[in-house]
Amino acid sequence: MKEKFEEHYKTIGRNVKKLRNAQKLTQLELANKCSVNREQISRIENARRDYMHSTLLEVCEALGVSVFEIMKLQ
Repeated sequence: MKEKFEEHYKTIGRNVKKLRNAQKLTQLELANKCSVNREQISRIENARRDYMHSTLLEVCEALGVSVFEIMKLQ
């Protein structure tokens, strides 16, 4: 059975990676800006569902975008 919000996690992951790359940041550099570890950034970008929402909020803040922007960018 597919996760109800699977496409949302994929969209978020794609957009975090797109924005991170646009800012020429490595996963580690972004993680350091958010005070999280690189593995947490990787989990978000790979649409794993085992990250805390507070981590996503920190990532958005570090990238200078809102959660709404992360969910709608294509």
